[in-house]
Amino acid sequence: MPDPDPRNAERPDQSADGHDHSSTPCEEALQELYVYLDGELTEEKRGVIRGHLDDCNPCFEAFDFEAELRIVISTRCRDEVPESLRHRIAQELQNTDD
Repeated sequence: MPDPDPRNAERPDQSADGHDHSSTPCEEALQELYVYLDGELTEEKRGVIRGHLDDCNPCFEAFDFEAELRIVISTRCRDEVPESLRHRIAQELQNTDD
């Protein structure tokens, strides 16, 4: 039977293994995760985040998931332009130049 006391419910900032991501290093690393993945941090800040990811398996797993997701999206979510459309656009551009 579930515990009716909401204070005993799993906190949203805890992972399934009970790791508390509200602690400052975890919270900071997770907040900076996308900026880190985009390569938009200073070398010093990247070093701090990388060090945390090396030492904190739950945060590294979050990083690894997001990095893999980006790879899947970039390789599978590309629109192919039909050759007939490319040809029509090229013709229109030529007609514009004339």
